[in-house]
Amino acid sequence: MRWFWIDRFLEFEPGKRAVSVKNISLAEEHLHDHWDGCPIMPASLMIEGMAQTGGLLVGQANNFEHDVVLAKITKAEFNGLAIPGDQLTYEAVIENIAPEAASIRGVVRKNGEEFGHIDIMFSHANNSISGVELPERFVFTGSLHRMVEPFLEAKDA
Repeated sequence: MRWFWIDRFLEFEPGKRAVSVKNISLAEEHLHDHWDGCPIMPASLMIEGMAQTGGLLVGQANNFEHDVVLAKITKAEFNGLAIPGDQLTYEAVIENIAPEAASIRGVVRKNGEEFGHIDIMFSHANNSISGVELPERFVFTGSLHRMVEPFLEAKDA
């Protein structure tokens, strides 16, 4: 099973910048399991939302030729809590990209107001892990990749 921590993309500038959105809902089971009686969006899942946003941006920059995996969280800061009814937007900007790795700078907004910062380093697993047999295409298997297709088709038109 694959978990998605973003609902859709609002903006996607190939090779540069992406903005995605996550609407927090009481219908999500993980909110009830985090703190009994106090449903909040865990910080770890907000980090994963930024990783999915930035990972797709980095993956697309290389035409999805490399599997992009989170290698290091260099910064993760939040100002407060995110609760059901809030809308999070993740803005990822590529800072550096190389054959072996890439890094993004991320801003999280809650209901339109700046709420946090998440900076992530990604590894291009196929290029940076030598001597290890990796399954073919284990990251970009379709569903996440399809989220950005409308933006890429509009660019090609």
